[in-house]
Amino acid sequence: MRQRRPGIFRFEGETVVSVRRRTWTSPSGERKEAWIADYVDQHGDRHIKTFARKKDAEAYHLKAANEVRVGIHTANSRSATVAEAGQLWLAGATNAELERTTLDQYRGHLKHHIAPLIGEVKLAQLTVPMARSFEDQLAKDRSPAMVRKVMRSLGAILADAQERGLVAQNVVRNLHRGRRPGGQIRADKRQRGKLEVGVDIPTPAEISAIVAHLTDQRRPLLLTAIFTGLRSSELRGLRWQDIDLKRAVLHVRQRADRYQQIGRPKSATAERVIPLPPLLVNTLREWKLACPKSHLDLAFPNGRGNPDHRVEIVHRSYRPAQVAAGVVNARGRAKYGGLHALRHFYASWCINRRVDGGLELPLKLVQTRLGHASIQMTADRYGHLFPSADDGAEMAAAEQALLR
Repeated sequence: MRQRRPGIFRFEGETVVSVRRRTWTSPSGERKEAWIADYVDQHGDRHIKTFARKKDAEAYHLKAANEVRVGIHTANSRSATVAEAGQLWLAGATNAELERTTLDQYRGHLKHHIAPLIGEVKLAQLTVPMARSFEDQLAKDRSPAMVRKVMRSLGAILADAQERGLVAQNVVRNLHRGRRPGGQIRADKRQRGKLEVGVDIPTPAEISAIVAHLTDQRRPLLLTAIFTGLRSSELRGLRWQDIDLKRAVLHVRQRADRYQQIGRPKSATAERVIPLPPLLVNTLREWKLACPKSHLDLAFPNGRGNPDHRVEIVHRSYRPAQVAAGVVNARGRAKYGGLHALRHFYASWCINRRVDGGLELPLKLVQTRLGHASIQMTADRYGHLFPSADDGAEMAAAEQALLR
């Protein structure tokens, strides 16, 4: 782009932006003056923006010309607000038939975090510094985990708006670029996801004690959680037709959400086949004879044959079993709050060496057993649990085998 004459700016032979003075006389006879930035955007549409001062008009036309040149300009007249774009995003998510719980989370992010702070801002006016300021505001009174979730939702809103032609760039995607090297970002992710045995993951001794104190009607469910690593929703949606006791395998084909609605697993990789150990097979054979009838063919229904409630499972069976087993915290309460700790244990059991009582499975197979969407997710979450390759005895044995 180069300047041809004062106030006229051209790009590849076409007039992109011009700045001109406009004068007029008011009804009272007073002479008025304003400066106009007149330009054509990358879509070929003409726009006019008025300023009181010439330098403001010139600053705007330089900015607009650069944005038009790289194809990221959106005129204010074409731009929706962040809140309006958020509603369009939610409508799209609803049409895509996302899970009710996911939609509720998205609505909460927009209603309680995004709209109150930047809802009225035009998408065209949203900049990387503004996005960073918004992130800093969130961090003042929200947890780091919530900040990350809300920023992901804001990025999704802008991506959806970009696809709709409401904005030309997604400033959230540019927000963290260059702030930290990629290796450091990945290291931070791994550190955030690092779980500790005995803190987040029950130890084998603790699991053994808990199993010994599973005495109520939910014993089969909790044993299944321990020895298959199923998510809570997958346990509650498990059907007898998906359990093959002859072949000692279990198929994950559906789940029950927090609203007791039955649906497909959360991702394609969540549909999987998991082998069952003998103790669990025998327990399920006995339970099948005593299991309440369920019109949904559920393996672990409540008294009415519907999916059991997660809160009931945790508070009436899982936590009391921990307390009875002596698996408690300093205050004498159940040490592990939710069922996900049992999923963590199953992952560690799959990873641990056979000499330590584990299955010693490779990372890819652990991913498959857990139903993770990617092997990177499994590695980031549980990679630190894999035995170190620098064990002295193993190194010595390998050296002897190599040199003999």
